[in-house]
Amino acid sequence: MTETKDRPLGPPVDPRPAKRPERVTLAGRWITLAPLDAKTHAVDLYRGSHGDAKRESVWDYLFDGPYRNLDEFEASLALKAQSADPLFFAVVDNASGRALGYQTFLRIEPLHRVIEVGNIMYTPSMQRTAGATEAQFLFAEYVFETLGNRRYEWKCNDLNAPSKRAAERFGYTFEGVFRQHMIVKGRNRDTAWFAMLDSEWPAIKRAHQRWLAPDNFDDKGRQKLRLGEFMAEARA
Repeated sequence: MTETKDRPLGPPVDPRPAKRPERVTLAGRWITLAPLDAKTHAVDLYRGSHGDAKRESVWDYLFDGPYRNLDEFEASLALKAQSADPLFFAVVDNASGRALGYQTFLRIEPLHRVIEVGNIMYTPSMQRTAGATEAQFLFAEYVFETLGNRRYEWKCNDLNAPSKRAAERFGYTFEGVFRQHMIVKGRNRDTAWFAMLDSEWPAIKRAHQRWLAPDNFDDKGRQKLRLGEFMAEARA
């Protein structure tokens, strides 16, 4: 096909597919992403996400949970661990060795070099920590630099304001809302779509690396400068 002024076809791209994600271990300073294993991770994850309203609120916008007991939760986790799409990773705290959450790659499309992060379950102990940011950074680095994707997506319930703020903080761009996109736990879900592109990744990576650097934290582990400040500078 030949592109003309009246028949625009879009710019040509490298047609080679991306690699599929594997059950690898991605190690950072604060956390390690490891393939999800029910026997290894179930107890920590159950204790962190069950027992009171605050802990069980992590399930509000997910497709499953909370669970009635540990056995039921472990059985569900065992099925998740066997899945290839979504592909589940436990988020393990390096200091304590405890699993504090999980996250997945899903809607894996190597032919189009597109992949999504989702099914993010961070226990309250994991939320709003340097480890949570590092977990997202390690995934993105793997997506673009190892797998060779050109688009990385983040989707969430449009009512989930914390998730939308997190997406923008991590460097994703808001692209719109799919109305009446899903029915989840008997309720309507409008889905907010975010994405980052391979062309945007170098600047996003620089911002994350500067934020995650040891000299950006004091002796109590508190950040000196916000990620948003580094992101604005990198994009400029």
